[in-house]
Amino acid sequence: MRKLIIGCGYLGERVAAQWLQAGDQVSVLTRSQQRAEQLAGLGFDPLVGDLTEPDSLPQFPPCTTILYAVGYDRSSNKSIQEVYVEGLQNFLQRIPEVTGKLIYISSSGVFGQNDGSWVNENSPCNPCRPGGIACLAAEALLATHPLADRTTILRLAGIYGPDRLPRRTTIEAGEPLAADQHGYLNLIHVFDAVQIILAAEASATLSPLLLVSDGQPVLRSAYFQEMARLLQAPDPLFSAADPQSPGAQRASTNKRISNQQLLEELNIPFRYPSFREGLAALLGSPIDADPENFTDGRTTAT
Repeated sequence: MRKLIIGCGYLGERVAAQWLQAGDQVSVLTRSQQRAEQLAGLGFDPLVGDLTEPDSLPQFPPCTTILYAVGYDRSSNKSIQEVYVEGLQNFLQRIPEVTGKLIYISSSGVFGQNDGSWVNENSPCNPCRPGGIACLAAEALLATHPLADRTTILRLAGIYGPDRLPRRTTIEAGEPLAADQHGYLNLIHVFDAVQIILAAEASATLSPLLLVSDGQPVLRSAYFQEMARLLQAPDPLFSAADPQSPGAQRASTNKRISNQQLLEELNIPFRYPSFREGLAALLGSPIDADPENFTDGRTTAT
């Protein structure tokens, strides 16, 4: 079978590898010819084009499954609206009529709750940051498309995993963390996120919208204390963050994500059922990179 990935990054490339291992033909879209050559070397069929420039887009092949997991490159000269909404619109105008299931990676940033309350698929959305606003607009765009009845939207919590363990070097150095220690982190290990996507693809009765997290929200203070303990580092210190920084803007919301519906519909075991198991596994093996922000498959964690 032929699969297509739009956004072959930290999450998408891992899904692509699983599909390739299963014997599928996997096409992937990238903006860079250099990246296309790298992807070809991994066994994928690269397509080169920029979602924000419709004339650059190739002819997309008919596919049984499309994973749309486009992230936002803050170094680009494009706005989040251009990438998430206009880019999606450009893509939808070019996909063939013979298309199977679309799995769209959205963000838990569509929620604006700031009181630590639990949210689920029926909770109201009132995003206060550009990323969440654009994700919600993209979801609305999908709802009006003929592919809507074959689309599953997955609103991901913050992804962490190999080569993506925020603030590790800061903790090891004993430096203050410019973050609000009182807010909740909602997380999902990338391995479990990949398995959930594959299970969603295989399901014939899935709801059109699911929240994806490990269901074990943790206060930032407790999360970083556990990281420090595992690293045998000093207890973390916290300082006020720049109110204009991405981290401070993310901390302006504070909610706890329920994964009850996800568990009921997919019923798959988590390899890392909470941050404790995830951190223990990650800190027991080398980690090369240390981005300062979680990603949720789109931009950053909430």
